[in-house]
This record gives sequence, C-alpha cells and structure tokens, in this order.
Amino acid sequence: MTSTRCRIVILSFASPSTSIRDVIFLVLRNLTKKFGSVVAVNRANLDVNEGEFLVIVGESGCGKTTTLRLIAGLEIPDEGTIFVNGVPVNEVPVGRRGVQMIFQNYALWPHMKVFDERAYTNLTLPLKIKKWSKERIGDFLRPLAQRIGIEKSFFQRKPSELSGGQQQRVALGRAMTTSPRILLMDEPLSNIDPPNRLKMRGEIMKFHRENRLTTIYVTHNLADGVALADRIAVMRDGAFEQVEAPENLMRQPATAYVADFFRAEQLGHRATYS
Repeated sequence: MTSTRCRIVILSFASPSTSIRDVIFLVLRNLTKKFGSVVAVNRANLDVNEGEFLVIVGESGCGKTTTLRLIAGLEIPDEGTIFVNGVPVNEVPVGRRGVQMIFQNYALWPHMKVFDERAYTNLTLPLKIKKWSKERIGDFLRPLAQRIGIEKSFFQRKPSELSGGQQQRVALGRAMTTSPRILLMDEPLSNIDPPNRLKMRGEIMKFHRENRLTTIYVTHNLADGVALADRIAVMRDGAFEQVEAPENLMRQPATAYVADFFRAEQLGHRATYS
C-alpha cells in the first residue's frame, strides 16, 4: 500500500487581516478505518493549515464522512494517528478535542424548541452551559438567527415541525454558538434552496473568517467547494488523490482520476456523492 503526500501551499483570504499562516494545525498520518471487510479510510495522509478552509470531494463511499467522524472522535481509527496542533488526539474524548461537527442529518435535540433565551433550546443549550445570562444570549443569538434565515416564527417549534432546510439552518446556528478550534461540516447546505444557498454560503465563510477557524467541509456540490475552498482535497478509495487550490486542480490535475472528476463536473454529468 502507498501513502499520499499532500503538498502544503501558502494561502490567504481576500482580507489581509485573515491571512493564513503557513502553520500546519491538523495532521492525519496513515489513517485507517475498517468496517468488517470494508476499508472506509485507507492509510490517508493530510496536512491542514491553521485557519484554512479545506473542502473534501469525491465519489460516494470514498471515505469523506468517515474521515470527518474520525477527526471528531466519533469513530476510533484502526491504524494511524490524528494530530491537532502537534498533539496526538486518538485517545482524547469527543468533548475535549475542540472540534464541532455539523451532521448531514442535523442531530438536533428533538424535544427542544429552536430558540428561547430563557430556556434550554437547540440554539441556547451551548450558551446556557457556559452560564451566559438570558440578556447576553438574546443579544448574541437574535441577530445571528436573522442572518442565517431562522425566522422568528420558527423559534417555538421543535425540529419535527421544521422543514429539512429549516433544520439545517438551526444546526448551523447551533455550531456558531460554540467556540471550536476545528469546524467539520458534512453537506451543510444539501437541503437549502438555491436562493438561500448563496446567502448561507456567505454566512459560513463569514463565520469561518471572523472566528479564525480551521474548517473542513465535505460536499458533493463542486460549485460550493470551489467558491469556499482555500484548497480542495479529492478523495478516492479512502485516500487523498490530490490536495491543491481549486484553480490548480482544474488546470494541473495530478492524475487521470482528478482530471476526469473535474471534467465530469464541468460537463454537468454529476454523480451522487456522500
């Protein structure tokens, strides 16, 4: 078996104040995860810079979501090591890794309403745990809810009373109430309608920049990936085929697989990714 070495490049945002230093923050080394006879992640190697927005794309079943779950601590690797800021975290429990994950299936508390600064709700729970006052919670969350399209009429509803897109906005809003070092996002815009998709994409990038997060974003929508990414990691059969800035991937693909992947997307012949 061979390991893929990822080339690190110096990247920057449009604003000089949010430039990415060439400091590697998250490292995956020979990461492997098996489910019975299925090798979901196969000796994967990846270096992610501090403050980077990295997008992972690839075919269905290539290991994208499993990789996120391994980083979050929701799965335990069979082999290999995950380093955060130079420290191995394989044995660090989920709640102590400084990692927040937005799931494709939202993972909202079904018995809690969306928002009420006086009570424990899906949006307020992380802040209540931090002992924020209801005034501070309201001052923080009400403008945030408005920005990401959580309407006031949603506030007293439970997740089962919301559409898929509405639930997704609540999941995103909840993630924005935490202070993670690493933000993991698994198809966060999959159920958002096109008019709101661009707005939500902008809010995700704004949140990433303002909080100087290291963000890893899995998507099947290459347009979203190209718009958001500092670099895109193309995954194949549980390993990373190439990791580059979007324009470099399209202009100088390292393998025939990467070239075909981007060509198919440009021609509109999209496969269904997970």
